Amino acid sequence: MPNPADLFYTTDHEWVAQPAGPVARVGITEYATGALGDVVFVDLPAVGSAVTAGEPCGEIESTKSVSTLYSPVTGEVTAVNQAAVDGPEIVNSDPFGEGWLFEVGSPAAGAALLDAAAYDALVAEAE
Repeated sequence: MPNPADLFYTTDHEWVAQPAGPVARVGITEYATGALGDVVFVDLPAVGSAVTAGEPCGEIESTKSVSTLYSPVTGEVTAVNQAAVDGPEIVNSDPFGEGWLFEVGSPAAGAALLDAAAYDALVAEAE
């Protein structure tokens, strides 16, 4: 299944909406949720904290493993998805919608963002 064309992606399987806009929304891809299995816990950066593109900013725990969450953009966290914290299964059921993880205000994009076609090619190579 192709990934949404209006998002940008990282090689670590995070997505970001509007990386150059006033607020960038961040989540993990459907490919990532499939590799992780059932997500049971998310540890997200606190509102007001600084995140740096390509640097760790949280963790996602599944029934298979614990994975590091990397920020695709640099900036200040302006919101976290409390629904994903309270019910992490939403990350599996709707990773590109209600399963978003956090938002960054006035983001500076990371150099390694991929468009949907490039990310689809990356995932196809991995499979």
